[in-house]
Amino acid sequence: MLVLGPTQVETLLDLDELIDTLASAMADLSAGRASAPDRVAALVPEREALLAAMPGHVPSAGVLMSKLVSLFPHNAGTPLPTHQALIVVFDPETGEPVGLLDGTAITAERTGACSALSARLLAREDASVLAVLGTGVQARSHARAMCRVRPIRQIRVAGRNPAKAAALAEDLSSVLDAEVRAVPTCAEALDGADIAAAATHTTDPVVRRPWLAPGVHITSVGYNPKGREIDDATVAEALVCVESRRTALAPFPTGSNDLLEPIRDGVITAGHVHTELGELVAGDKPGRTSPEQITLYKSVGVAVQDAAAAALVLAAARDRGIGEEITLR
Repeated sequence: MLVLGPTQVETLLDLDELIDTLASAMADLSAGRASAPDRVAALVPEREALLAAMPGHVPSAGVLMSKLVSLFPHNAGTPLPTHQALIVVFDPETGEPVGLLDGTAITAERTGACSALSARLLAREDASVLAVLGTGVQARSHARAMCRVRPIRQIRVAGRNPAKAAALAEDLSSVLDAEVRAVPTCAEALDGADIAAAATHTTDPVVRRPWLAPGVHITSVGYNPKGREIDDATVAEALVCVESRRTALAPFPTGSNDLLEPIRDGVITAGHVHTELGELVAGDKPGRTSPEQITLYKSVGVAVQDAAAAALVLAAARDRGIGEEITLR
């Protein structure tokens, strides 16, 4: 079994290749060729935390794996990330474990990459102003990934902590060919933005309809069982895209409050979810219909994304002779 640590995974995972590979994996999921059961979670209520298990099989990528991921929101502001993960990869022919990977970097990269895929499919082609809401690992991942699919020339970063927003803006300025600055509020970040990437642990919406410009594409990956990132008016007006209807509309700990609460309150129906990413990739559903249309990609994370990323990492590791081989028996 090949063992790969976080630095090795980050080195091996090519972002452009990942975005393309995720397109195939999402198409497989929507077509029923891939398997990704709803995640299950053990709760740690005293820390408002959980440990989730996410198995997945993507036959076209030749990968069978399961991810264990912990979400400990109180790690924010400490040296430990809020999300930490391990991925075990199995031989889909024999069931033999063949890889053990740090999954923390994969979780961050595949989430940002899939949001970028949604932007490639739904954002206006000339989208150049990006609002990043949040200051953590996912905020950085999203900024990097969005610049691969659209001609981003300006990035505005907003978060609860102005110092963290300023630090992230400085960091992104050093690695991206765009003007990056921190702004005091989410409303200011969203004013005139062509793409909005929300990656927060908020309880109250950070994306509100009055703050949005016509034609904006929104990506929302934040998760908090006590709240949501997007307000009712935005959800009701937007063309809504998800990874999987079944997953996005499933009960806790799988689905999204951003969709479940408006459905519960009669603001929208389940039928308001227009499309899955895979249906857009395959051309089975139309995407944006006008430059002024607001589009929303609500992500809850599905295991085929981790599977696709893990397959890329393992293949690259074997090609380059990276990692430690261990024997379990």
